[in-house]
Amino acid sequence: MTSHLGYSFASHYLTLPDGLRCHYVNEPNANVPGVDVPENQSPLLMVHGNPTWSYLWRNLITHFADRFRCVALDHIGCGLSDKPDEDEYPFTLQRRIDDLVHLIEHLDLKNITLIAHDWGGAVGMGAATRLPERFKQFVFLNTAAFRSPNCPLRIRLCRLPIFGRLAIQGLNLFARGTLAMASANRKNLTPEVRRAYLAPYNSWNNRLAVYRFVQDIPLSPKHPSYETLLKIEESLPRFREHRVCLIWGMLDWCFSPEFLKQFLQFFPEAEVYRVERAHHLVLEDAPDEVIAALESFFKMPTR
Repeated sequence: MTSHLGYSFASHYLTLPDGLRCHYVNEPNANVPGVDVPENQSPLLMVHGNPTWSYLWRNLITHFADRFRCVALDHIGCGLSDKPDEDEYPFTLQRRIDDLVHLIEHLDLKNITLIAHDWGGAVGMGAATRLPERFKQFVFLNTAAFRSPNCPLRIRLCRLPIFGRLAIQGLNLFARGTLAMASANRKNLTPEVRRAYLAPYNSWNNRLAVYRFVQDIPLSPKHPSYETLLKIEESLPRFREHRVCLIWGMLDWCFSPEFLKQFLQFFPEAEVYRVERAHHLVLEDAPDEVIAALESFFKMPTR
């Protein structure tokens, strides 16, 4: 549905233990004659957040697939993955981590470079905590993998039970609002690109995961995902010897520069690339700058 917008990758599906199908991209496509998938190369594992999907990574996949194995999943309920009801899927951080672990083990990924955005930071680092021997280095873009009291009012409003469900599932305001308020470069975020981002979330039922992602933000110890996030946070120091790259859209009001500062408390030797004129959707606002930062990071010698 988005092949004319640079997303013409082959679709792959992993059937999870409960029968739900998780969609993922695995480029270069092993099914294309004459294409040699670099199985021994360090794979780039790309994990999106809310309310995006693997379409977010299209420019990185296109640019790096000639040198790296590029894997990008769609979380259950997102993108081209199955969209179950609430009685079929828990929509919790722990379950998201379980799904990603299943994919990593299914593809037998090793020496992984995690590239994570938004909720992808917590999900990706949750998987790294479970499978530390499989991860080589980490790239974080406007995300978090730790607790924070910084939750903007507009996000808190979307968490209100009745208003939030009507706004997100009924009017699709969270996805539409993200495209309107989380980008600084309207030239890149064309109407066609906007439609591509919104395409998987075209009905009340298909927007359930967007709503539940917002509900799953653990702001207090009583929240069911609080302990999961706490364990991820407590695990971060064990990865301090790994190479870490922080690429940050400095205009982000959600994962603001305060989150960048907090990451640097865990990873003081991280390579930092501040994209001054980019917002939360840093990959849309400044794709060339992000690619240049990654090229520089990948060329640096391993410690």
